[in-house]
Amino acid sequence: MHCPLHGAGTDPTRLVGREISRVVASWHICEGERSEAPLDVWLIDSDGESTRITTGSDRCLIVESAVPHEPYDMGEWGRIEVGEDLGDHPFLRHLGQTVASVAEFAVPEQGRTHLEIVFTDGHRVRADCYEGDLRLTR
Repeated sequence: MHCPLHGAGTDPTRLVGREISRVVASWHICEGERSEAPLDVWLIDSDGESTRITTGSDRCLIVESAVPHEPYDMGEWGRIEVGEDLGDHPFLRHLGQTVASVAEFAVPEQGRTHLEIVFTDGHRVRADCYEGDLRLTR
């Protein structure tokens, strides 16, 4: 799915048949408060490949092959923390599970709008961009 601003990214269907061995996420921390949802999620699969899911400035959903970045300080605007156990989100419930299918949805002027990842237990996680933020739902 081609985003006019960010390009095509990585084909997320490559996750099919792979076990999710690690999940890393980044969170915005400001004045001691953590963001409600992660900014980025990296699914690290059984082949050691890392797939990053995040949002673009044009409200598209970016899916790319990228390793987790380091935490960083933004001064008065807070800090970005990155780790495996910083906050709860739906992908954590699927650690050690295998991806059964992936469906992605897009519109021509925006690119990818959402992604649904279904696991072999039948449960799914939907990733989309809601008001510019990454939203993960079951």
